[in-house]
Amino acid sequence: VQLQACGGGLVRAGGSLRLSCAASGDRIRLDYMGWYFEVPGNERELLATFTRRGTPIYRDSVKGRFTISRDNAKNTIYLQMDSLKPEDTGVYYCAAGRMSLATWREVTTWGQGTLVTVSS
Repeated sequence: VQLQACGGGLVRAGGSLRLSCAASGDRIRLDYMGWYFEVPGNERELLATFTRRGTPIYRDSVKGRFTISRDNAKNTIYLQMDSLKPEDTGVYYCAAGRMSLATWREVTTWGQGTLVTVSS
């Protein structure tokens, strides 16, 4: 599996961005994909993914503000980020695993990180 992510950038607090991640290769399961977030000095953390039934699940810090979605026909997942805050600044990674994601340990393939900067 290969992952190609894009969509980061600079935005003011309260603004929005949408990240996308296109997957290619064999055995792609979009419900085993998700978005992670990393800032220097902290562990890479899972922000959003899907349950085995395809239900989106989120880290508490982004609930109500971020929305993960997917397009099965395009093998692509998205992360719509609204009401962005300065503390959302960091590098966002899409990721894929061979099982439902919970931590970075389940990840088998990482996309390249995309930087999101939220100015106050």
